[in-house]
Amino acid sequence: MELNGAGALVAGGASGLGEATARELASRGARVTIADVNEERGEALAGEIGGSFAKTDVTDEAQVQAAVEVAGELRLAVSCAGIGWAERTVKRDGPAALQPFETVVRVNLIGTFNVLRLSAAAMAAGEPDEGGERGAVVMTASIAAFDGQIGQTAYSASKGGVVGLTLPAARDLARLGIRVCTIAPGLFDTPLLAGLPDDAREALGAQVPHPPRLGRPEEYALLACHIAENPMLNGETIRLDGALRMPPR
Repeated sequence: MELNGAGALVAGGASGLGEATARELASRGARVTIADVNEERGEALAGEIGGSFAKTDVTDEAQVQAAVEVAGELRLAVSCAGIGWAERTVKRDGPAALQPFETVVRVNLIGTFNVLRLSAAAMAAGEPDEGGERGAVVMTASIAAFDGQIGQTAYSASKGGVVGLTLPAARDLARLGIRVCTIAPGLFDTPLLAGLPDDAREALGAQVPHPPRLGRPEEYALLACHIAENPMLNGETIRLDGALRMPPR
């Protein structure tokens, strides 16, 4: 895919991995639409990179559809919106609460599918390029899908669902010339870790075999763009983790 001039939608694009991806896509000439619940940050970033903003809750069908329409002729969708939650399955005072589990799965898995299906439908209406491609979708999982730690049942289940979605979605959409891949980041320097003290963040980064540091959002963005540009990347989940394998806790 040629990114210069291509319409790109970044869900969760106002911060973290999504922000870095929006910036990288804009630097390559893509027409970027940022879809996010954070209106202030999203509007500011869109103005900075010359893109568009659509206030979007990824679990809301109408809002995602509106963001897709703002993007115009869509060729790439990158889904970065997500939330975390930590709770043991059984605590000292009884079983885990059900509602947080449902909420995490709804945002991380159902929201990702919502972006996938509506973006792909828009891409399917477009003309294929000379290679027969109409578009690509990049989804975001986590190494927690494979190495979930104690307390991560909800988060790991939601991200494992995204991994499981990847291949059948790619097979589903192949006839339309639309590719689907997923990135599974390890420990990245994002707002999810921003509240930790510096020494705690450094300790986390030191667990990574190489490079022994937290991942940078720009490194995620580079891979997302490479997936878009490489037509043979399809139906795959790629770990982006510096060879990290998480221990139980």
